Amino acid sequence: MKVSPRAQDVADLAKVSQSAVSRTFTPGASVSEETRKKVLAAAQKLGYRPNALARSLITRRSRIVALVMSYLENQFYPLVIEKLSQKLQKEGYHVLMFIAEVDEAADGVLAEILQYQVDGIIMASAMLSPNIVRSCADVGVPVVQFNRISILGGLARHASSSATSDNYGGGRAVARLVVERGYRRFGYLAGLEDSSTSIERERGYREGLRELGHEVRCRAVGHYSFDLAQEALRAMFAADAPDALFVANDHMAIAALDVLRLELGVRVPQDVAVVGFDDVPQAAWGAYQLTTVRQHLEPMVDATLTLLREQMRGELQPRDIVVPCTLVERATVRAAS
Repeated sequence: MKVSPRAQDVADLAKVSQSAVSRTFTPGASVSEETRKKVLAAAQKLGYRPNALARSLITRRSRIVALVMSYLENQFYPLVIEKLSQKLQKEGYHVLMFIAEVDEAADGVLAEILQYQVDGIIMASAMLSPNIVRSCADVGVPVVQFNRISILGGLARHASSSATSDNYGGGRAVARLVVERGYRRFGYLAGLEDSSTSIERERGYREGLRELGHEVRCRAVGHYSFDLAQEALRAMFAADAPDALFVANDHMAIAALDVLRLELGVRVPQDVAVVGFDDVPQAAWGAYQLTTVRQHLEPMVDATLTLLREQMRGELQPRDIVVPCTLVERATVRAAS
């Protein structure tokens, strides 16, 4: 059998120390450019490849980050996966993805996650429970929530960091827009009842309307599902149709537009305004031209990784970062007169 070259063989050929070889193949480690070139040339000549599993046994760091998702139907989250994965890989981390149930906390995959000795966990579109927080705290694995805050209170609220967009501020901006454009019967199509994003967007919308002398007249729950959003919309418009509808995300807003235009014959924006949240690529498609609140993905991802690094180094207590969002006007709200 052919014997694989060792780090010491590379060090001998490059005439450097074994620790220099190790630093060369460790992302972020300090090594001079001259040493790096010599080590890489020697490694290429010998056919040496570092053993990540062996290194993890020595350093007690797996360089694996678990990414927990539960809602890939929403077009926003494939973009999140792409950006988070690219940036983590550039920093030398491997991304291990887990899928949790949409309406349940991610406890079902927790045991499997911890079996891989992950260095950290990012919860994106997945629910955090006290059990997850307690288990991760016991083994020293930091948890960062992406675009979620814990609504559980106690340990769960204070033992994980979060990076979110300004969901509350986005809801207030929608309220100002639809009132300024002359709409007077206001509806809200919620996501999940226990989703912090939907809760904060609705809270901002309601409080913004109240300050302008208005109230939410009708409300339904779409469960962040295309089909269920359409069912909820049909029931809403059969009972008490609004003339301005704020929808908790673009995925459901697009579903609503299809029903309004193709089934109910409602004119958008003349008869009813529709505003979403996320600004997924499909929102700008010619068939929809959806007015929406843009979540700025790049700074949200950067904030998430900043928090994860802090927690993995043990430098700071958990904290929350809120990233501003932007109202994007297209064709589903009347133009300013």
